[in-house]
Amino acid sequence: MKPALYHIRFRARFVKGQRVKAEDFKTKDITDLTKPASLPLPLDGRVSSVFHLIETQQLTIHFGGLAAVNEVDFHMVEGEVVGLIGPNGSGKTTFFNLLTGIYRPTGGFIRYQGENLVGLPAFKIAKRGIARTFQNNRLFLNLSVLDNILIGMHPHQSSNWFDAIFWRRYTERELRTGVEKGLALLDQFGQDLAENCYRRAADLPQADRRRVEICRALASNPKLLLLDEPSAGMSPEETEVLMGDIRKVRERVKGIGMVIIEHDMMVIKGVAERVVVLNYGRKIAEGTFDEISNNEEVLEAYLGREEKDVAA
Repeated sequence: MKPALYHIRFRARFVKGQRVKAEDFKTKDITDLTKPASLPLPLDGRVSSVFHLIETQQLTIHFGGLAAVNEVDFHMVEGEVVGLIGPNGSGKTTFFNLLTGIYRPTGGFIRYQGENLVGLPAFKIAKRGIARTFQNNRLFLNLSVLDNILIGMHPHQSSNWFDAIFWRRYTERELRTGVEKGLALLDQFGQDLAENCYRRAADLPQADRRRVEICRALASNPKLLLLDEPSAGMSPEETEVLMGDIRKVRERVKGIGMVIIEHDMMVIKGVAERVVVLNYGRKIAEGTFDEISNNEEVLEAYLGREEKDVAA
């Protein structure tokens, strides 16, 4: 038996996330395997004429009697950068956890490129093109910078243990391609990162760890990038560099959408086209930075009543 035929017969295949056995390849018609699943209508019955990259409606999650996210409506289009702000404990990171499948909502829906994401595990959502960073670094500190980037490519790599044994050249070629892509990503964020790609992540300063985490997220070829407080722990000078890096991502990755959680309003003002404000799990305002910065409810929720009166 020829190796290629052996490979096709005994290796399971995947078509758009559905497991397809070898016998399925005996027929030419596999259109039923690639048809998108039927989608539920929005909860209010509205059908938007604008194509949204991602949207939520009445998105809710309860932890006991606490509504951490409470009936939040949100949407964005391809290529848009949205800032997500609010006081501590307002539900911003929980909102990210819902979008990425870490938490399952108790109400509402999440639709990404027309597909309902509710109930999908995090790894399947990542494979569909949603990547994120975390408020606290989640790098593998004992691995090299380059190894961390290669891990980010896993959702779209096709080689497995079978290939490593019987198709070694294919596995090596895929790894070589990943290394080249990883070095190119690091070089975009600073030549020093690319030159020190074999350095342990634990030995990097905080600002470089943030950049590596963003590179790892970009390595998965996302269409939607969620950044959770990317400038945390950075100096003003490092924050300026980060804002430039975010602009570079928009220029070089066509159509990528970004949602940025941030407490540094200079970052939000500098990169976000639209701002959404959460407070106690509810969306209380939405608009441009200038509109939000003059919104009475936002000033009271975000700064406090006393500070708002002083500002007036």
